[in-house]
Amino acid sequence: MLTGLLTEALVVSAFLFVVGTFGVLVRRNAIIMFLCIELQLNAVNLSFVALSRALGIEGQLYVFFVMTVAAAEAAVGLAIIISIFRHYETVNVNNFNLLKW
Repeated sequence: MLTGLLTEALVVSAFLFVVGTFGVLVRRNAIIMFLCIELQLNAVNLSFVALSRALGIEGQLYVFFVMTVAAAEAAVGLAIIISIFRHYETVNVNNFNLLKW
């Protein structure tokens, strides 16, 4: 029974990660791209928790580290997006090249 739940959780995690990757590659809105990256991080967290039920508690410890990185990314990422919006008055990544060489 555990393998069925593990398989289902990993399939959902893979689906969420693919949706997040598709969103990052296709969308040009910086906020949508930011949310898709967060979706990818949550997919990784789901797979860590699912695998921790089968392999041990270490997966749940990794979830705390991923959540810490996600919180830091949210703070810094939103600050950068707000700064870019104030300068260019858009969040469309095609309209600004501030971070390019």
